[in-house]
Amino acid sequence: MTSPFPPVAARGVRRLWCTVALLALAAGCTTTTTTTTTLADTRHAGPPVAEPADAANMQRRAELRMQLALGYFQQGQPEVALGEVNQALAADPNLAAAYNLRGLIHMRLDEPEKAEDSFRRAIALKPRDADARHNYGWLLCQQKRYADASREFAAALAVPTYQEASKTLMTQGVCQMQAGDRAGAEKTLMQAYEMDAGNPVIGYNLALLLYQRGDFARTQFYVRRINNGPTANAESLWLGIRTERRLGNREAVGQLGTQLQRRFPQSREALAYERGSFDD
Repeated sequence: MTSPFPPVAARGVRRLWCTVALLALAAGCTTTTTTTTTLADTRHAGPPVAEPADAANMQRRAELRMQLALGYFQQGQPEVALGEVNQALAADPNLAAAYNLRGLIHMRLDEPEKAEDSFRRAIALKPRDADARHNYGWLLCQQKRYADASREFAAALAVPTYQEASKTLMTQGVCQMQAGDRAGAEKTLMQAYEMDAGNPVIGYNLALLLYQRGDFARTQFYVRRINNGPTANAESLWLGIRTERRLGNREAVGQLGTQLQRRFPQSREALAYERGSFDD
């Protein structure tokens, strides 16, 4: 399941659980914006002169633009969102949340250098912004800068008021898997699971890791919890099928295979099941 935001929960069950990032957003919202102007004294020649907006007005303008930017980003319109977030920064150049969101937008647009610049600006303005640290850590992980990514995840987790530690632990665990640190990944994902056992993304990645190292009995425990609930998807069912096959449970393989073909007939997992390609 992938999600660019909201920070923790995805909107519905999606694919690609094995590469989930779950990026964090931090944006303010407000009501409308008002611009104050005065007309020039009629005793003097010249056009009307605009009076500079006060600080509170500029802040409201920035927050409104942030609200619009976040909405466009979540609707899959990153280019429009980028224009709005840049207007927010024009109104308030010190708005750390805007740089964080801009970093996510540049990631969506596959512009890693610009994304990194934005995240670094967000962190410079607000060093204890755990959301920005989390997002920057995932960007670094995608660039295979694993040591740097680990430091950012640790910095996010060190913020005592951070409410989404399980999300960051999960993402760090996935990053460790990509780095080939399976022992570290298992430890981290177990921490995440202990904090949020009901999160299917955490459960799936933990089960996948255990499967990859041949611990099929433990894989079965975690993947069954997903497949017996409403969040099962093609990937979790396929992992369940391969696990039950490894354990010699033919009946379970058939039951999961039937469910996979019925619910996700066009998925690559269903096609692999039909071919009998269990080890691809």
